[in-house]
Amino acid sequence: MPIVLKEKPIIMVGAERSGTTLVMAMLGCHPRIAVPEVVWYYSRFRPYLFTYGDLSVEENFRTLAEEMVFGLKTAFWGMKVNPRTIVDEIIADVKERSFAGIYCAMHERFARQAGNRPRWGEKTPYNLFFVKEIKEDFPNAQFIFITRDGRDASADYLHSMFGPTNIFCAGEIWKMCQNAVKPWREKLGPGDWLDVKYETLVREPEKVLREICDFLGEKYDPAMLDFYQTDLAKARGATRDHKPLGHAVSDEYIGIYKEYLSLREQRIFAGVAGKELEEAGYRLDVEPLKVSEEEAALFRELDGRIRAATLDAPEGHIVYESYNDWIMDQREERKNKGIWKDSEMPKVFPLGDPHEELIMGQRAWRRWKEYLCVKRRYVGKTAL
Repeated sequence: MPIVLKEKPIIMVGAERSGTTLVMAMLGCHPRIAVPEVVWYYSRFRPYLFTYGDLSVEENFRTLAEEMVFGLKTAFWGMKVNPRTIVDEIIADVKERSFAGIYCAMHERFARQAGNRPRWGEKTPYNLFFVKEIKEDFPNAQFIFITRDGRDASADYLHSMFGPTNIFCAGEIWKMCQNAVKPWREKLGPGDWLDVKYETLVREPEKVLREICDFLGEKYDPAMLDFYQTDLAKARGATRDHKPLGHAVSDEYIGIYKEYLSLREQRIFAGVAGKELEEAGYRLDVEPLKVSEEEAALFRELDGRIRAATLDAPEGHIVYESYNDWIMDQREERKNKGIWKDSEMPKVFPLGDPHEELIMGQRAWRRWKEYLCVKRRYVGKTAL
């Protein structure tokens, strides 16, 4: 059943490295809005609900709740909880015994601990693939889609400890994200969907934040510009991949592709996603280069190998990845117990898609992790 909240949920989406974390941090400073760390709930759980069996069965519903509650990249979003009782408490708070019920209860719990804020928001970049499902679960949810020049986003990607490792694969993912939201931008009305340009946001932050607040029906608060002073921003800013969150908003990251990407890489990106780049309002300044199918296959294979091999590098994502791998193992365990069958697998996105594992939040494909004998690690030392 749909959950219609008095205070509309705020869903922030966009291709990774496009400024979604910046918007998350800014809105999280609004006195009426609570925004926890990145969630990945829809991509990791929503398409796979069939593997939990009938959720009206207490054991099945509790299994889902346990995996969601304990599966956050930042443990419990930093909330003060008793690990022995938190699952019982969340289950007691659900508005309905469903995935959406748990999702909502978790966010409401966070909002209460953030000072009893009346409204909550959520940022997971790849929620852009689940707009339909989010609207089914929360009909009055509002979406903010952040777009950044795909060349800059890709350049950032290539210098991060996660994501694609060559420009061809970076272009493919950025293109896929841009195309995923096209029908929803057209289908949803101005009260449900807002497009935000990263470049405009960092050049005119107050102006854009006022526009966002108008869209949300909220009063603008200048505290949003002090996002970098929060514990979330300080923790993120202490990492290699999110240093910009450690200081005030800046436009210094606009146009970084001109320094980071070679001319050939710029041409390859244009060949992969030039059409989408221009549709997003950016000027194409090089002649597109179309790579052969053979070279494309090599790009994809090398990307898979390197992603897996660097998971346990300094500031790698091996702990987060290990939990995701465990989640996949649990699905197989439930199948072995007879809770679900292959014949019951629904034909829903992203099941069977070549990018399925990446969409669900994995940082590398399992086949390459197994091929390279990457060992799991469940305890880490990094902030995130």
